[in-house]
Amino acid sequence: MTDLFTPPYPEPPRTKRGLMKRFLRGWHSWIHVLFEKSYTMKLGEIRMPGQTMYIANELPLVDQILRGGTAYPKHRELVRNLSPLIGNSVFSANGQDWESQRAMVNPAFAHTALNRSMPLMVAAADDLLARLDAADKSRPVDIDPMMTHVAADIIFRTLFSEALDERRSNIIHTAFGKFQRLAHSASMLRLYGIPARWFEKRSLNPAKAIHDVFRPIVEARYEGFHQCGEAPHKDILQSLIEAKHPETGDPFTLQQVMDQVSTVFLAGHETSASTMTWALYMLAECSHIQSAARVEVSQIAGDAPLAASMLKDMGAIRNIFRETLRLYPPVAFFPREVTCPMPMRDKQLEEGAMLVVAPWLTQRNKDNWACPHSFDPDRFDDPANAEMVKQAWFPFGRGPRVCVGAGFAQQEVMTVIASVVRRYRLSVPEGFKPEPISRLTIRPRTGMKLMFAAVG
Repeated sequence: MTDLFTPPYPEPPRTKRGLMKRFLRGWHSWIHVLFEKSYTMKLGEIRMPGQTMYIANELPLVDQILRGGTAYPKHRELVRNLSPLIGNSVFSANGQDWESQRAMVNPAFAHTALNRSMPLMVAAADDLLARLDAADKSRPVDIDPMMTHVAADIIFRTLFSEALDERRSNIIHTAFGKFQRLAHSASMLRLYGIPARWFEKRSLNPAKAIHDVFRPIVEARYEGFHQCGEAPHKDILQSLIEAKHPETGDPFTLQQVMDQVSTVFLAGHETSASTMTWALYMLAECSHIQSAARVEVSQIAGDAPLAASMLKDMGAIRNIFRETLRLYPPVAFFPREVTCPMPMRDKQLEEGAMLVVAPWLTQRNKDNWACPHSFDPDRFDDPANAEMVKQAWFPFGRGPRVCVGAGFAQQEVMTVIASVVRRYRLSVPEGFKPEPISRLTIRPRTGMKLMFAAVG
């Protein structure tokens, strides 16, 4: 039996650090403040100068909170953190406002139907392969911006019915990296009761840079429809422009459409890009798993263009996707707000406290998974893990606020993985080891450099 590969993660100290050490470690990444017991505790409590935080890791509590809907709204800190980028959109709204927005945006997601979106994904994956073909493969290739490009290209085609060029993709990749850094710092300061205005103000610039990539498209399409009745494309943007409030019948304003587009764009590319980056890295480290995946793709698809029906039969590729999300869930923590004092286990939760459900912790809990920090895609075929797959795997959330793009994300990531391993053998440069950092999403701190060799 081949030894399991354990990809990098912050080695947790045995004991809890003091307030200052937690601040210094957390300044760069949330997952770096965790200690050994964090992974197995039932309900943890952290008191900081600016916020009391509870972390629920027991499976019944996780299920209760995720299925609780409006009883556990998204925490105001998350809303404030993302506001420059997505405004008041379906991701950040709560209560009746969220219910109305969700009813308005639901029809737009018909355009993510798998058979309809598959040709767009294949076209974007083919363009990725062309970029890899043109790269200097005698040297390591940083796939981090490349995965941002292909994921953003896929959602760009689905949103706007046009491809994303490299110039605009680089703007998005650079700007979102800056936004994550600044938003993370601002959030850390607020949690410690320290003024964060300087970081909050600076985060507006990268948010604007991202908005400026698609604002001209949204404005032209919005004005064209509302002034002239033009509807040149049947895509997500057009559905949002034509959406009507379920009670008043009012359409979204231009700014509201921009907020929803920003949300779909962020959720539709950043999380998938993170997953693709980590999946290809772990395949590069595990040649036997990579080879088995290549054989599967070859047997099912041969040299033919990938189709949705083919992906359904690619169990190995699907398990790689699921195991990557278990180890590196793009969004590591789901913060909810305690709206009124309530008991939970042996604690009395106070109003306004942050109640966190953490895929990073529950999905790496040794009480839930054998060898929890190791890369083992086959665990998803093990009948002994069937219950844990249902209860202790939730990278897309669960309940009424489950991610509506989960199927879309699975199909696009599988399409890219299958396309890349069919064309290339991946390996890791000598001495390279990425460091995962957790801000808004989990990304490698200094990029992801891999070697590519054409399959002979």
